[in-house]
Amino acid sequence: MKQSYTLKKNSDFRRLYGKGKSAAAPYLVVYCRKNRLDHNRTGYTVSTKLGGAVVRNRVRRRLREIVRLNRDRLLPGWDVVLVARTRAVDAPFRQLERAYLTLCAKLGLLREGAE
Repeated sequence: MKQSYTLKKNSDFRRLYGKGKSAAAPYLVVYCRKNRLDHNRTGYTVSTKLGGAVVRNRVRRRLREIVRLNRDRLLPGWDVVLVARTRAVDAPFRQLERAYLTLCAKLGLLREGAE
């Protein structure tokens, strides 16, 4: 099983928000920036505006699963932060996944022929 690397430090998130590239869709926003490592690191932001802890954790779990399933499609060496929007709470899984892949393609994160 492949290991997944996550972003945890506030400074990493702030660096991505300030200096990274971003793309937005109705369900989520993706920020990315090169990280000089041989692997990707992923962070998740789910605001309290989305709902209580149960709702926020469900959205976060779904986003983590989308990233896990599509890990091999992404180019290595990127820091990526996914910010969930209010519509992500009620969105079907496939639409969330499609939005994620579309945003990654827009940012140039996908490998050739991985769409």
